[in-house]
Amino acid sequence: MPVKPNAQPSPSPRPPGGKPGHPGHGRKAIAPAEADRVEAMAAPDQCPHCGGGLVPKGSKPRTILDCQPPRTVTVLYRLEHKYCPRCRRTVAARAPGVLPKSLFSSRLLAYVAVEHYLHGSTLGHIQRQLGLRYSSLCHALRQLAARLETVPRSLLREFRRASVKHADETGWRTDGHNGYAWIFCTDWLTLFRFRRTRSAQVPKEVFGARSLPGRLVVDRYGGYNHVRCAIQYCYSHLKRTVEDLAKQFPEAVEVRRFVDTFVPLLSSAIRLRSLPISDAEFRRRARELKQQIVAVAHEPAQHPAVQDIQNLFREKAHRLYHWAEDRRVPADNNRAERELRPLVIARKISFGSQSEEGAHTREVLMSVLHTLQKRTPAVREAFEKLLDQLAENPNRDPYKMLGSFDSS
Repeated sequence: MPVKPNAQPSPSPRPPGGKPGHPGHGRKAIAPAEADRVEAMAAPDQCPHCGGGLVPKGSKPRTILDCQPPRTVTVLYRLEHKYCPRCRRTVAARAPGVLPKSLFSSRLLAYVAVEHYLHGSTLGHIQRQLGLRYSSLCHALRQLAARLETVPRSLLREFRRASVKHADETGWRTDGHNGYAWIFCTDWLTLFRFRRTRSAQVPKEVFGARSLPGRLVVDRYGGYNHVRCAIQYCYSHLKRTVEDLAKQFPEAVEVRRFVDTFVPLLSSAIRLRSLPISDAEFRRRARELKQQIVAVAHEPAQHPAVQDIQNLFREKAHRLYHWAEDRRVPADNNRAERELRPLVIARKISFGSQSEEGAHTREVLMSVLHTLQKRTPAVREAFEKLLDQLAENPNRDPYKMLGSFDSS
């Protein structure tokens, strides 16, 4: 930008570099034992400048990061057959790491499923990367979902027993028709549902007709009102609703005063459980915060917008303060919203599922992979191991191979 003639000279900038004694974060050398491969590179025997002979002078290490691009490898197994004269049956060898009647190996299936349903790579990109046919990938994923069909049903029973549950929904088109993607999750599992409706029918399907233990953290969408479980409303949504009042009524002094008082209290309630304090200190602060929120909700007010918020906190008090009673219950529904974000990005790229069968395949495989991601850092390796075990014994229950945990 041009400098004005009367501009004052800017102060001298801070000297570059770190302060004396700062350890720095530059590239660090690694030991030979930490390298995947160690290679010795020989120097030329003659000097490239003058042609004279060179004398050895030791070596200098240099660390390089390399990669192996994914590619398909065609393997031809010659499966030996043997005959039993006693029972007159033929016994054949099995191809290792391959599900019955599957063209793709467990390693390839795990790579495609994790890249598509967990990391968001499109099937078109994976097809071009691996040199496979698009229809072959779709068929293989449908077959894989059929083998893991029982896992979401087992996860559903586990979800109902959890002490803290989260739920949310977002738009998702299927076969050109508007619909919704629902997520039901805990700290240890994730369930997806792709349906044409946003009605209370979907929560009823997931939660069932019986009373359930624990608390369900949701926004104020009415589809969850008939769930037979204690409900905690999300304070982040309520906080945004209160903040919008200042934008709608910028000249109302009472509204501004209410917003300036109420928003910090809601923000403090959201952050409280993450503070590094003891449980006893948490209970003391939570009790004080709750009293302050209740006091503001019961103050006399004249503005109708302020009265609406106050009436909400008076009439729905049984759904607003579970966070103050149990530290495990958050005051916000950020977990469900964060877990929905990859699906929202996939919707912007793919515009939804092309068929009901495709939506069901996504529902099963996303539930399995996102649950597995919460239980192990090496998702692809764990999923490949699960498929290998199913290849050895197709009658095994894949749900039991997801890993055990304490759902209390």
